[in-house]
This record gives sequence, structure tokens and C-alpha cells, in this order.
Amino acid sequence: MTREQLHIALNSGRISKQQIDGLVLQLEDEPLLAKVLYQKVLIEDKEGTFNASWTFDHLMRKKLNLILPFMDDFVNGLSELKSESCIRSIAHVCEMLCEAYFKKKNPEFVQNMTNDHLEKIMTACFDWLIGPTNMAPKVFSMTSLFYLGLKFDWIHPELKLVLEESYATGTIGYQNRAKKTLDKLGKLGV
Repeated sequence: MTREQLHIALNSGRISKQQIDGLVLQLEDEPLLAKVLYQKVLIEDKEGTFNASWTFDHLMRKKLNLILPFMDDFVNGLSELKSESCIRSIAHVCEMLCEAYFKKKNPEFVQNMTNDHLEKIMTACFDWLIGPTNMAPKVFSMTSLFYLGLKFDWIHPELKLVLEESYATGTIGYQNRAKKTLDKLGKLGV
């Protein structure tokens, strides 16, 4: 797949899950296009479309390490996102990154993700958690923030406060994840 073929595929109207899966298979063999795809996410965010963000999320589910060469670009773009559809996909990628770094302790991520990267993810996740976004990004963000709190100790008390204050107004899914997160925080003595 070339850059031009990727552009055509993403701009051919709304794409199906089956088309996403086909694109992901092709992109797995073209690691340099992962950065091009993320750049397209940032463009689509301004246009209100989401083919690129959906594709990017699914590509990261298969090959998360493709993000490492452009991790600076990724984290620097987080604060630019405004579209609910793009934020949802990218919040999920942030959750996967935090799980790779903290839960799985994947050496590839531990060695290549800096404190600056983690802090920018943390800032975006707090913005999404307390901001007017839909519930899915909030759920992904609370998990990311739980893991980030293992490194930055001030995060856990803040996360607990936000979850306690927002619990009653959240959806069932939000409440379920919030309860699990609050239980984990309780086990850590927070």
C-alpha cells in the first residue's frame, strides 16, 4: 500500500468494519504509513470525519509498537483533538499504551516512552475525563490515569476525587469502570 492508496481508501466515503480490517492488514506491512495515518487523524478531526481514527485504533490493536517511532507527534497531537469520534479512538490508544507500559511492562514501551510522553497522555486523559466528552473516552481515560498514577503519585487522589464526584451522573458502563477503578485505588490505600 502506498500513501496515495491509503489516502484514496480513507476518502472514499464511510468505510465498513470489513474494509477497516483489510486496510489494517495492508498497513501492518507498511509501518511508515502508521505515522501518515495518524496525521490523517489530526486532519479528519477538524473535518468531522473518522475513517482514519477508526483505522488507526484498529491498527494499534494489532501492532501497537508501530506508534513508537512517532510517539512525540502522537502525544503532541492529543491536545488538538476536538471531534468525539477521533477522541474516542485515540483515548483507546492511550489506554493500550498505558497497559503496555505499566501492566504488561513491555520493554519496548518502557524503554521508548519518556516521562514527557506519559505526562502529555495524563493531561489529555484528565481533560477527557472531566470535560464534556462522551462516556467511552472517559472510561478509557480513567484506566489510563489509574496506570499513570503508579508513576505519578499525585494522580490517584485526584482521580479518586473526580470519580466520586461524577459517579452518580455517569452511564452504567462509566459507573462499572469507575467502581472497579475506585476498588483498585482502595486496595492501594488511596
